[in-house]
Amino acid sequence: MMTLTKVAVVLMSGGMDSAVAAALVRQQGYELAALHVMYGHRTAGRERQAFSDICSTWGIVRRLEVSIDYLRAIGGSALTDPTLPLPEGRLDREGIPPTYIPFRNANLLSIATSWAEVLGAGAIAIGAVEEDSSGYPDCREVFYEAFQRVIDTGTRPQTRIQLLTPVIHFRKSQIVRAGAELGVPFHLTWSCYSREDIACGECDSCLLRLRGFREAGLPDPLPYARLPQWV
Repeated sequence: MMTLTKVAVVLMSGGMDSAVAAALVRQQGYELAALHVMYGHRTAGRERQAFSDICSTWGIVRRLEVSIDYLRAIGGSALTDPTLPLPEGRLDREGIPPTYIPFRNANLLSIATSWAEVLGAGAIAIGAVEEDSSGYPDCREVFYEAFQRVIDTGTRPQTRIQLLTPVIHFRKSQIVRAGAELGVPFHLTWSCYSREDIACGECDSCLLRLRGFREAGLPDPLPYARLPQWV
């Protein structure tokens, strides 16, 4: 096993949260090993393109793309089950939305842990956001504190992997500002839950992104099929 303690396995969906998280981790001096997971969701192809474009722009050589389509077979989410309609986008939604993919992030982190242990990486990073996100239970800080214990318990005694959540308490506007300062290529990222040709501007994810850019006082470089009146 290689010993590269300044390598961080970074889960990168192709979205702006994970891109900014990756940039913050890179700023800390880590070499990035980029991990992209496809799970049969509606915009998987477009997100994969975004991941590849961001990695190429940053010169990330160590990349891993894996497919876990069993999450689509399990279903239970409007993002993976085509028989379930996407809900109308709402910024004031309460509770857990239909776009929640049951226990998805535990699956992603398990893959990241396996790769990190093989690489001898010292960290795993994920762009989860608790305070200004969609209300997913596996985006809460308490979940990552618990998963850190899982990593510590379930790996070799000599393995030391720190689980990093650099944007967990950021609002979307803070993510936008941090990304702008770090030169994150927001024009390459993808956030839309619904479409792969042009962002819809109506789903929860598009609305959160648009509000973040508006509150940050910066223009969103992506084109949208439809924009809410408040933009």
